Amino acid sequence: MLMPGFFGEDFFDNIFDDFTRPVKSAAKGHGFANMPQVLPQVQTPSMRTDIKETEDGYEFEIELPGYAKQDITAELKDGYLTITAKKESCTTDASADCEDTVVDGKKYIRRERYYGTCKRAFYVGDEVTQNDIKAKYDNGILSLFVPKIEPEKVEEEKQYINIEG
Repeated sequence: MLMPGFFGEDFFDNIFDDFTRPVKSAAKGHGFANMPQVLPQVQTPSMRTDIKETEDGYEFEIELPGYAKQDITAELKDGYLTITAKKESCTTDASADCEDTVVDGKKYIRRERYYGTCKRAFYVGDEVTQNDIKAKYDNGILSLFVPKIEPEKVEEEKQYINIEG
């Protein structure tokens, strides 16, 4: 069974990322040294995924380092398997700005680790049910097994048009 949409992302989406980053000290004296930051310091993490095809199905290995098992959800809806990982930020008694957070009497002056939600979806087909998918989370890797399920073949019934004459 062909699994369309596994690799739905365009591999050329990020090809020009390096060109959008600010020019550092290499261009001093040419007006570029004080160029404002184009991208934020902390970018949204991606869920790096390996997908292996076996005789019986597909094995997904999704990197989710730093997330606890209870922070991860997997949902199957309309043929799409959606993985969501959420990490709460600023759960302490300090201000909403994470850089001013105080934890155990120590004040953060900079926080670069990601806090928030990331999500990724894969089309696995309409024939797959929630009970067919097996999941395990260990050492920051979410492992999923999605079986190959052939769609039921519907025999086409021939319908003829009555010809008068």
